[in-house]
Amino acid sequence: MTDGQSCDVTSRSLTASGDDPAPGVIAGAELAEWTTLRVGGPADRVVTATTEIELIEAVRVAEQAGQPVLVLGGGSNVLIADSGFPGTVVRVGTRGIKADVSSCSGATVTVAAGEDWDAFVATAVEQEWSGIESLSGIPGLMGGTPIQNVGAYGSEVAQTIARVRTFDRTTGKQATFSVADCGFGYRTSRFKAEPGRYLVLEVEFQFTLGSLSAPIRYAELARVLGVAVGARVPAVDVRQAVLDLRAGKGMVLDPDDHDTWSAGSFFTNPVLSASTAVDLPPDAPRFQQPDGRVKTSAAWLIERAGFGKGYGSGRARLSTKHTLALTNRGDSTAADLLALAREVRAGVEQRFGITLVPEPVLVECTL
Repeated sequence: MTDGQSCDVTSRSLTASGDDPAPGVIAGAELAEWTTLRVGGPADRVVTATTEIELIEAVRVAEQAGQPVLVLGGGSNVLIADSGFPGTVVRVGTRGIKADVSSCSGATVTVAAGEDWDAFVATAVEQEWSGIESLSGIPGLMGGTPIQNVGAYGSEVAQTIARVRTFDRTTGKQATFSVADCGFGYRTSRFKAEPGRYLVLEVEFQFTLGSLSAPIRYAELARVLGVAVGARVPAVDVRQAVLDLRAGKGMVLDPDDHDTWSAGSFFTNPVLSASTAVDLPPDAPRFQQPDGRVKTSAAWLIERAGFGKGYGSGRARLSTKHTLALTNRGDSTAADLLALAREVRAGVEQRFGITLVPEPVLVECTL
């Protein structure tokens, strides 16, 4: 801004599209109903909290009663055992988007943990808040995005998050973290590093304004858009291209498509030391990391270890569209999925000496 210029500033509240959950308490509910894998046994109690006060109180009351507590968002990054959860499940149903928009400094947008992530991305594109359009089509709720540092197609939420407000279950007080204090890394954060401690209440983003996307960082996306890596194009075009790419890989939820009955990518891409990466086959993908380590492709390792698309003969199989997704073919159990995951992980370890790490949270079960 130069001398004599002024900034136009507006404040408003919005709500992204999506169903509003009904508050209440249910005993003995099957958790499969609320997971994208559609597996998971019963919980002692399921509490749906639609206000921040209800959310904190539901967690606090259960903990004071000595009950195990599981906070459940969209259920898109979790595998729950067939035996269920022996305690209280608190479903996050808080809603609300508050935006302070300045023609000089951009948009500061605060989003409740229970907002649907993809609906929020659609809102951001519509409002011309640039920066998260490449993260379209990812299932789940807002509160889970900073925990996992959700990312895709060269983007991560860490690139636009300004602050995360939480309830610290250890101290019983609220705590707000700036982006520098969130410990963001590849699919991780301080919130993931201390599982169960921080209950995410709100996420604050800082966006630039404009109809153009952030620079395209991912080669596959750039090819689909017909531009060079680093180019900027209309954000609406990026969103549609990403939705199409994800749909082609079975990564956009569709109740009629069993390839989407998954938790998305089941394993993270291995990040290897430089000395370990030397032992990879010459044609293995290699992505140099700022700290000198090398990231490779879990999907490539899985396929080269003999597990192709659609692998499996039972009720749990690899997706027919994407080898990183373990899918429920309609009547799978958590045990079926875990057995397949173990088989794939053991095969990759035997072939390449690399142990794959699961991306979903495993509840009352182990790999």
